[in-house]
Amino acid sequence: MATTRNAATIWGGAVLGGLAAALLTGLLALAEPLLGIPFLPFAIFDWMARVLPGGLIRFVIENMVAIIQFVQRIVPIGDTSTAAKLAEQVIAIVQFLGLGAVLGALLAGLPRRQSLRSYGLAAGLLLLALTLVIHTQLGIAAGLGSLVLGLLYLAWGWGLARLVEAYQQRASDATPGQLDRRQFLAVSGAGLAIGALGAWGASRLFAAQAMPPRSASTPVPLNPDDPFGARLTSGPAASPSPEVLAARPAAVRGTRPELTDNADFYRIDINTRPPQIDAATWRLQIAGMVNTPLTFTLAELQQMPAQTQIVTMQCISNTVGGDLTSSSRWTGVRFKDVLARAGVQAGAAGAYITSADGFYEFVTQADIEDERTLLVYAMNGGPLVYEHGFPLRVYIPNRYGMKQPKWIERIELVPERLDGYWVERGWDREAFAHTVSVIDTVVVDPDVGAAGQATCGGIAWAGDRGIGRVEVKVDEGQWQAAELLAPPLSALNWILWRYHFPYAMGRHVLQVRAYDRAGQPQETRNAPPAPSGATGIHQVVVTL
Repeated sequence: MATTRNAATIWGGAVLGGLAAALLTGLLALAEPLLGIPFLPFAIFDWMARVLPGGLIRFVIENMVAIIQFVQRIVPIGDTSTAAKLAEQVIAIVQFLGLGAVLGALLAGLPRRQSLRSYGLAAGLLLLALTLVIHTQLGIAAGLGSLVLGLLYLAWGWGLARLVEAYQQRASDATPGQLDRRQFLAVSGAGLAIGALGAWGASRLFAAQAMPPRSASTPVPLNPDDPFGARLTSGPAASPSPEVLAARPAAVRGTRPELTDNADFYRIDINTRPPQIDAATWRLQIAGMVNTPLTFTLAELQQMPAQTQIVTMQCISNTVGGDLTSSSRWTGVRFKDVLARAGVQAGAAGAYITSADGFYEFVTQADIEDERTLLVYAMNGGPLVYEHGFPLRVYIPNRYGMKQPKWIERIELVPERLDGYWVERGWDREAFAHTVSVIDTVVVDPDVGAAGQATCGGIAWAGDRGIGRVEVKVDEGQWQAAELLAPPLSALNWILWRYHFPYAMGRHVLQVRAYDRAGQPQETRNAPPAPSGATGIHQVVVTL
């Protein structure tokens, strides 16, 4: 019976620990906007993403994407990147509650004759030490907030120990028949108060998360006769004229837009939340193998000759047919022009870029010299939103997103090639974009009828190599050429395609493949995203 009672006491302590952690979570959520203290559960999660082994990180990413895409087929949960960020935040909070539960169980497992409050205070001090280590590694400055956190953690540890002591006393005084009821009443009473406060604070945090990102200016309104802003583009990847674009065939209903709205642009990075950077105090440093180290403000970069181009960006974690890919009209200054101000010394292998969130990547000298490589500060006619790199990010043609840092703060010219954040974790060093093609939609033409024609449509992309041909296969038929909605918005953007085919009512399997402009076919071998990007043929099964 004593063993049963001890086990019940430990479980009760775990519940109290989880509830106390919920209260602390709520208080930390309130402290963030009031005192500017980063929300600890998210900071712990971000820190773990930086220190855990690369193989484990890859495993988690691959399985998270697979789970989200499986759920998407059953329940509409939104796009993959948004669902992934929400999952990260939920995991971070659950993980924090779990740590509290473990501490509560450990305290409850100690002999009753010991005073637990000293252990609780020690736990508070350990949490403070962990917080300071995490803040240091994440580049968060210590200040008055650290003192507030220390007092809060000590109060939390002492309070949890006091609750567990009282609970131990109740459990030891109870008769075997009364123990469960008293446990229930004690835990439930504390749970209603503590859990309600914690949930209220956490809800304030998520409400703040749902607010739209702050913007530094209003997007440039587009001319109705130029809906894509083609006349605003420039440079070697400038768009065709609005007149040429307007003369193209219509896209199939249900095909994704050629230009992605900012709110729908995918977001993958190493943060539960994007850094919030003040443009007034932000500076870009140019250092290393340059004749004159320089520092630029955002206004100084914006005063340099600008270039605007419409581009497709894709995450290397994107699966075949996945939605981790977007298109945007980006404006910035050519990378080479900025470095020319500083004077790159002979022998420099390239630029090592570091960002405000601790991310880092290497850009080769060949990519720097590419006329289309930009330091980007505007997106679809307005400033970069915080999620996508405000105030500055880089764009490099023909590379996956892992090679293109956001929230840039420093560019250092170095004598030898260095590995970037994801390369160190096992991803491809070059991250060249594969040729891909996707079926977005299959519709029946209502004017033709059930025994007439159906139409499918989608996109194809080959980095800066362009798309020369798209082919579609229906069931066991032959590959047939699809119609390209040419020209694309730019040589760096995906191209839309459509294909009409006769059909009989029933189940059909459609497949698509693409060739780049040089006639090279896309890789048909099925391969996972890691380490070099997914390959394979996209297919859909429909019932018409």
